[in-house]
Amino acid sequence: MGLKFGSFDSICETAALVVCPLVGTDQGIVPTCYSRNVLVGGTLIFQPSTCFIHIVAIIMTGIMIYYIRSKYTAVGRKEILMFFWLYALIQFLGMFLDSGIIKTSTAAYQWITAIYAGLIAATYCSLLFNAFVGFQWAEDGTPQSLWALRISCLVVFGVGFFLAIATFKGFAGMSYSKATGLWIVYLLWPLFCVAVYVFSQLILVFRTLDTRWPIGDILFGTAFWVIGMVILFAFSATICDAIKHYIDGLFFGELCVLLSVMMVYKYWDSITKEDLEFSVGNKATVWEVKDPLLQSGGQDFSEEESSAGGHSGGGRGTAASLVGGYNGQQYYGQRRGGYPPPGGY
Repeated sequence: MGLKFGSFDSICETAALVVCPLVGTDQGIVPTCYSRNVLVGGTLIFQPSTCFIHIVAIIMTGIMIYYIRSKYTAVGRKEILMFFWLYALIQFLGMFLDSGIIKTSTAAYQWITAIYAGLIAATYCSLLFNAFVGFQWAEDGTPQSLWALRISCLVVFGVGFFLAIATFKGFAGMSYSKATGLWIVYLLWPLFCVAVYVFSQLILVFRTLDTRWPIGDILFGTAFWVIGMVILFAFSATICDAIKHYIDGLFFGELCVLLSVMMVYKYWDSITKEDLEFSVGNKATVWEVKDPLLQSGGQDFSEEESSAGGHSGGGRGTAASLVGGYNGQQYYGQRRGGYPPPGGY
């Protein structure tokens, strides 16, 4: 059966998506081939290899968030953080949904899957919003920019959640057999957002940057995402049969999406530079004096006091110096007779 607009039938027969048990028929759609299950502590775990990718993705996203937060003055720092937080949340929910820890027969699975679908739509909305941050339509990091991002993601999340739960529960003219709205949000919306993001970033690089190296990050990220989607929706069953059900296309799809997200971080990091003039204040140890010869003898002078003492010679004691012993007083304290010194050299 070929791909049909608004229908999950052919897609779910190939790929084991989290929405497949809730669409198509009242019993859902079962893929023709899927990864082996494992029994852990009396609990049957589905898609163990994919769950491993979810865990790795959460860890890697945490590392990327840490490094983004450390670039205090980078352009679009707060906006791009939203994208990575949403992606981490998707991976966290996906770990419970793909593994079957939340049973597909329970009502909780419907609601959490609806939240999952809404988060996917919101995550791609965040990526789309970040595509225009570099064009400075609004000052990045300001309330105008941040609230526009939050409200946009919240609206898209609400639309995705409503379409999903209406499809699963069968109200508002939707049902498991009429899932066109969910199909658009779940499949077409991500494709549109990725296409706009790639196109806009290519324009940004060619028009505003002196270097062309970030184009490599864009192309690699796009290639990873496209390869992941092709493997997931076209070759999942073929891979599953060839590897004897140990892994399927969902494993490679999640892995390629993770690599594409990492390239989004790599691209953002390559086009942003931190303004050290304003960032060193948050890293006090950068200018910490380690040499005891440059410290005062048991006294704590402020920078202003030291500067005043060095210029006027007055104030509280003699200013610290790089010559004449511990704090300069051994040198300057003995020189009271002018030049040349008594007794010659």
